[in-house]
Amino acid sequence: MTQRFGERVRAAISSYGPLCVGIDPHAHLLSEWGLEASASGVREFGLRVVDAAASRAGIVKPQVSFFERFGSAGIAALEDVLAAARAAGLVVIADAKRGDIGSTMDAYAEAWLTPGSPLEADALTVNPYLGVGALDGALRLADKHGKGLFVLAATSNPEALPVQTAQTHEGATVAGAIISAVSAHNAAVTPAGEWASHGFVIGATVDRSVLGVPETLSPVAPILAPGFGFQGAQIADRDVLFGALAPSVIASESRSVLSAGPAGLASAIDERRALLGGAQDG
Repeated sequence: MTQRFGERVRAAISSYGPLCVGIDPHAHLLSEWGLEASASGVREFGLRVVDAAASRAGIVKPQVSFFERFGSAGIAALEDVLAAARAAGLVVIADAKRGDIGSTMDAYAEAWLTPGSPLEADALTVNPYLGVGALDGALRLADKHGKGLFVLAATSNPEALPVQTAQTHEGATVAGAIISAVSAHNAAVTPAGEWASHGFVIGATVDRSVLGVPETLSPVAPILAPGFGFQGAQIADRDVLFGALAPSVIASESRSVLSAGPAGLASAIDERRALLGGAQDG
């Protein structure tokens, strides 16, 4: 039987600690790394990050947009990076933030979460702002194949605050209502004592009390936390920032690690992992 994503990410955190290395080939980073701003450049960039992360970190997160900008050749490059990361035993989160309705959303899920698909990843970031119910097909497909979703809830970009703090008819924040709805699905499908496979994107820079983020999740679910490093949150403060939620928080860093360049990348990963305490019990 395929291991559920929640338990896979739990094992990765236990073995390597909660660091997630972003694979974000920004134009300036490509230049600093001596690579062309092209499909071949982002492919080489991604493969170098995979090589450095393997056996140092448990989780990587390719930012899909930086590959898409080079068209079909960029997508082919992304396919190679995804395959290499999964072959290296890394947990791979495709940061594509897909969101749509009906069969269109189902097709996105099939593209990213179907075993053997050219774009197969272990988990996918998804946008619930067309309604959490629009993700039902993606949730079912992910459950079927042992995959995961990270649902945008309380994101680190300040312009999202008016939408995510808006009140529902029941008096909850929109962010809180999203977490509640996905947690209800998790509770229905997650075996006792295991981590849920569908988690949330909750920024390290947000005020969780204002956003209506609960102090605990039942069942425990992974939290993908952007905002560390370049956006200002300190990775060593993860436990303070997230309180009781901290054990399942994946600390995502990209530019602050990648700026070390290809020669310094492995050392930068080791440094960030050390700040997070390395491996820990799940």
